[in-house]
Amino acid sequence: MARKRASRIDTGRLGHFVGAFLVFGALYLAWTYCHAHVVTPWHAAGDRAGKDVAEENYAVDVLNVARKYDLDYSYLMALLMLECSGKKPAGARFEPHVYKRLQQVRDGKRRSYENVTPAHLADASDDALRNLATSWGPFQLMGYKCILLDVNIRDIRGPNGVEHGADWINQTYGNSLRAGRFKDCFHMHNTGSPYPKTGLPRTHDPQYVPRGLAMMNQFTAPEPPDAILH
Repeated sequence: MARKRASRIDTGRLGHFVGAFLVFGALYLAWTYCHAHVVTPWHAAGDRAGKDVAEENYAVDVLNVARKYDLDYSYLMALLMLECSGKKPAGARFEPHVYKRLQQVRDGKRRSYENVTPAHLADASDDALRNLATSWGPFQLMGYKCILLDVNIRDIRGPNGVEHGADWINQTYGNSLRAGRFKDCFHMHNTGSPYPKTGLPRTHDPQYVPRGLAMMNQFTAPEPPDAILH
């Protein structure tokens, strides 16, 4: 009799544990989903505060490339806000995991990394690989993207960074951008793939896509005579 009572108690405790686990799991999933779709107040405030600086530094150059490649001006402005906060110079960010993969390609341990093959890296030193594994310019293009663009890294990180960034966007996911698939485009820029059907992004920051979509509403392309093109 005592054994049956103890068994019922153990089963009851297990049921409570499983129930609590499911409840907390559901709450965590709901919080994660909400965080990936709704911009937090502090992010929104920071993005609004950086708008004027971004326009002062980049509006004219972005308007030029938007018209040249038929890309959405508001998307490009929101993207550079995400990538460099509208600052000039934009700064750089080294990515150790990319560096490791490029080393593997150079050393023959990996057949390729995106469009980079061992032939591209045959004479590359470790310092050269560090530059290729660093993101540059207002759109924070990885250094190895220069191979697709057929330019040097100094071009990506130099005064023509907006031009080369827009050229790369045009060549890689420009058709998606022209089709208005902005959610996919933000995700592709950051991860290389469209927005997952699960509704949960794989971006380094879960706020990346919702912030980008929200910031697009801040930027309207200026019309002549306000726009000074060169």
